[in-house]
Amino acid sequence: MSVGSTKKNVFLLATCQALFMTCTSGVIATSALVGLSLAGSSGYATVPLACQFGAGMLATIPASLYMKQVGRKIGFLTGAVFGISGVLISTYAILAGSFLLFCLGSVLFGCFAGFSRYFRFAAAEAASPDFRSKAISLVLAGGVVAAVTGPTLARATVDLFAPVLFAGTYAALAVVQMAIIGVVLLINLPPQDEAERSGASRPLIEIIRQPIFVVALLGATISYAVMSFLMSITPVAMREHHFDFTDSTFVIQGHILGMYLPAFFTGHLIARFGVLEVMLAGACLLVSCVCINLAGTDFINFILALSLVGVGWNFLFVGATTLLTECCTPAEKAKTQGFNEFIVFGTIALGTLTSGTVQHAFGWSGVNFAVIPMIALVFGVTIWLWRMQRPVSV
Repeated sequence: MSVGSTKKNVFLLATCQALFMTCTSGVIATSALVGLSLAGSSGYATVPLACQFGAGMLATIPASLYMKQVGRKIGFLTGAVFGISGVLISTYAILAGSFLLFCLGSVLFGCFAGFSRYFRFAAAEAASPDFRSKAISLVLAGGVVAAVTGPTLARATVDLFAPVLFAGTYAALAVVQMAIIGVVLLINLPPQDEAERSGASRPLIEIIRQPIFVVALLGATISYAVMSFLMSITPVAMREHHFDFTDSTFVIQGHILGMYLPAFFTGHLIARFGVLEVMLAGACLLVSCVCINLAGTDFINFILALSLVGVGWNFLFVGATTLLTECCTPAEKAKTQGFNEFIVFGTIALGTLTSGTVQHAFGWSGVNFAVIPMIALVFGVTIWLWRMQRPVSV
C-alpha cells in the first residue's frame, strides 16, 4: 500500500483504539463499584471485570481464526455488535439490581474486547517493516484520547438515571460502540493473499518454543497481569481509604494517560535503543510503582503509582508486540496471535478475579507484594534474551 494509505489506515485504527479504550476505561472506572453495590462485598467486586477478561480470553482465538477467513474489517464489525449488546444488557442489569445479569453484560463486552485487541496487529500488517513498531505504538496512542473521554464520560453520566448510579454510563457507551462501526467502515486494509490464507505453516508448538516468542508472550502477559491486578482494585482500595468516586476516576485517568501517552515516542525509543532495552525499562517502572504504593495511601501515591504502572505497561507491551511480529510467517500469524492473546487475556482474568480477594484478605499492601514475583520473572527472561542476542566478542 502507498505511504498515504498506510498513514490513513493507522490514523483510523488509532481512532478505533481510542473509542475502544474509551469504553474500556469507562468500564474500568465503574465496574468494581457496580459489582460492589450489586454483590455487597468487596470480595466479589471484581468478579464482573474478571468475567469480562475471561470472555475476552475465550474470544481471542476464535476471533483471530474468524478474521483470517473473513478479514479484519468484518471481524471488527462483528466485535462491535457484541459490545453494543453487552453494554445495553449491563445498563438493564444495573437498573434491575441484578449482579448475574451484569456479569452477562460483562461477558459480551469481553467478547468485543477480544476482537478489538487486534487493532494493533492490523496496523502492523499494513505497515512496512521499518514502520511497524511505530505503527503499533501510534495505534496504541489512540488511548490518550480515552484517558480523557472514558473517565469524563463516566463522571458526566454516573447519575443520568438517578437515583440508580452508573446505568447512564453504560447506556452512553452504546453510542461510542456505534461510532466504532462508523470508523471501521472507512478503513481500507490490504486484502489477504494466498500465502496468508493457506501457506505453509509450522506446528504451533514449534513457534512458541522460540526464545523470542517466550519473551514476547511473558512481556505482554505479565505487563497486563500486573497492570490489571493493581488497576482493577484501585477504586475499591481508594474507597476504603475514604476517597470518593471523582477521586478514583482522576486516578484512572492518570493511569490511562500513563498507558498511552508514551506511545507517541515508544516506537522511536525502540528504534533508538532496542526493543529489549525498552522492555527492561518498563519492568523497572513497574517496580517503582509498587514502591510508591507501599510508601503510603495519599492521593498522590495512588495517582503517581498508577500512572507509572501505565508507562511500564506501555514499554513492555509495545516491545512484546513488536517481538511477536518477528517470530511468525503470514500464514502462522492467526494462530500465533490468537494463542498469545488467549494467554494474555487469561492471565488478566485471573489477576482481576483474585485482586479483589487479595485486597479483602490482605489489604492494599498485600495486593502490591503479590505482583513482585511477576515483575522479577519478566525482567529475568528479558535479560536472558538480551544476553543471547548480544554479539559474541572475539
